[in-house]
Amino acid sequence: MGETTKKVKPMKRFFGKEHWIGVSLFLMIYDIVAVAMSYFLALWLRFDCRFSLIQENYLRAWKFFTPAYVVVCILVFYLLRLYKSIWRFASYSELLRTIIASIITAVLHTAGITAMMRLEPEKYVQRRMPLSYYIIGAIIQFCLVLGIRFAYRFFLMIKAEARIGKPKGACANVMVIGAGSAGQMLVRDINSTKEVGDRVVCIIDDNKNKQGRYIDGVPVVGGREHILEAAERYQVRKIFLAIPSAGMSERRDILAICQETGCELKNLPGMYQLVNGDVSVSNLKKVSIEDLLGRDPIQVDMGEVFEFLHGKTVLVTGGGGSIGSELCRQVASHHPKRLIIFDIYENNAYNIQLELREKHPELDLVTLIGSVRDSRKMFQVFEQYKPDVVYHAAAHKHVPLMEDSPCEAIKNNAIGTYKTAYAAMVHGCKRFVLISTDKAVNPTNIMGASKRLCEMIIQSFDAKIKEGKAAEIPQLFTHYTKTRGGKEKLDLMANADFFRNIKTEFVAVRFGNVLGSNGSVIPIFKKQIEKGGPVTVTHPDIIRYFMTIPEAVSLVLLAGTNARGGEIFVLDMGSPVKIDTLARNLIRLSGLKPDVDIKIEYTGLRPGEKLYEEKLMAEEGLEKTENEKIHIGRPLKFDINRFLDDLDDLMDAAYANSRDIKRLVAGMVNTYHQEGVEAIRSEVYRMLMNEVGEGAAAEADD
Repeated sequence: MGETTKKVKPMKRFFGKEHWIGVSLFLMIYDIVAVAMSYFLALWLRFDCRFSLIQENYLRAWKFFTPAYVVVCILVFYLLRLYKSIWRFASYSELLRTIIASIITAVLHTAGITAMMRLEPEKYVQRRMPLSYYIIGAIIQFCLVLGIRFAYRFFLMIKAEARIGKPKGACANVMVIGAGSAGQMLVRDINSTKEVGDRVVCIIDDNKNKQGRYIDGVPVVGGREHILEAAERYQVRKIFLAIPSAGMSERRDILAICQETGCELKNLPGMYQLVNGDVSVSNLKKVSIEDLLGRDPIQVDMGEVFEFLHGKTVLVTGGGGSIGSELCRQVASHHPKRLIIFDIYENNAYNIQLELREKHPELDLVTLIGSVRDSRKMFQVFEQYKPDVVYHAAAHKHVPLMEDSPCEAIKNNAIGTYKTAYAAMVHGCKRFVLISTDKAVNPTNIMGASKRLCEMIIQSFDAKIKEGKAAEIPQLFTHYTKTRGGKEKLDLMANADFFRNIKTEFVAVRFGNVLGSNGSVIPIFKKQIEKGGPVTVTHPDIIRYFMTIPEAVSLVLLAGTNARGGEIFVLDMGSPVKIDTLARNLIRLSGLKPDVDIKIEYTGLRPGEKLYEEKLMAEEGLEKTENEKIHIGRPLKFDINRFLDDLDDLMDAAYANSRDIKRLVAGMVNTYHQEGVEAIRSEVYRMLMNEVGEGAAAEADD
């Protein structure tokens, strides 16, 4: 096997030595001359710059003391590493060491030459040198030693200014928003880095005290109201947002203005870069669609959450999905006794398993493949692993697909939730957290109606347990074979005491659309933009609430921690966003113009799709929690016994693939509006609603 040789760029040489050694030798020779001449110049200045006026004993003292002083200076400079610094990057550290070296040598010079003159009175008439000699000599020496070391950096800065002053074709004019510490550091980095072919031409800041002034030669031209004008006047092609302390709403307002310029937008993500002094072009991130939502991320006391999870066995159904996998990540990082990933899709489950095993090799991780519809499998899982906490994320969520396969939505979402909840209840699980959706509110599609059924199931279980009547909750079966050694076919009469002692707490968590999740509209829009369009929006007035995956998971975990049973936790997601506005923003963020470079087509509402989503039914109302962004919905009252009886019939109809399934669901979920009713409600809502993109986020009641 032959060897592959790689050419290595030779280092610069200096008389046969490495370049830095040559530079150090040059500096040492320079220092010898500078140190010797500094105090001679001080004498010369003291006597009116006339050599003939300098007294002989002063000149003699200087001559005899200087050689020893030069040696001492070189030794001090060496010990303080003044010959090993890379002076093209000279900064505060080098300046500080030069100051310290100058102070030390000045003290030594003053003490040394004064002592010499006093110890030899026969040679020197005066006992000391003139006072100005000590002061002026120290100042001259400091200036000469420091000047040569920083001269190279100053030369590079001047060279960079010259380069910036004559921009070439690839150079882009940059506007920096923010004249604070982060903005100042960013301006310096851009204007001093040779690899960046950009130059900062103007700065925007709302602080009137800074307007009309300069930072590193760059003018602060005004506040955000001057962004459009300045972008045109200075021919700006890039805008960098350097306000790490700004809230999401303020960022959204500024970025909304910046979008109108058509410039490339980048953003400094957070405060930690400013604290660490790590503010540079490389830290800038492209503005994402999340930056334009205009809502501060929800803050949750995760310490309390993970104290609750520590040492517990946690089961996550649907653990390979968008929400489920993030739940697994956060739970795994806080030392549970065991984490069980349960999913029917083996590829997703395998991917999160590999990720967690790599990041947390100490974690007791179990990955199981199975369906929540299979009560035998669920009983087996609970019997074997005895989970303390269950996060139930397994569900069919795609609205149009479920409209075409409504029985599958009922089987997987409603019946799967029932069987999983029942298995959790009879095996001593402490908390069961259902992950619901805002589509369960006044649902107009079978997916939303099935999730509302899930909420009603959770409320029914909780109510029966609190009444001490858990034995009245029927077991639902599509088969009747008893699992060997298990409890699957329970004898309710023989286990009466067992059911009276059940303490499982059930809770639901309701939130809106999740950015970046499987099936989210944003990845679809991005693919359409990459293909050159068109971008398809179902309706120009359709609006949705949005949140990030970490926010959704934080709320789910908080619900599992603070649940008392029967609650529906709801996130205050702020103002909803127009999907049309979202699509146009994504096109602009790609550097293109909507309806010019990329067409937007309106395809019409899909079956079961609503113009808007509601967070709560009007009848539920809200209760506050300690976190102002999180509320609890008061559960709607319904006939629980009748509901449980009807659910058995609904299961039979679903497994029989009945075409009448939607009518049966409507009989159980009285808030379920089918398409004709929703079309009327949506049209009324559209007529009453002002422009949502400008912040008028109305919530229409029935």
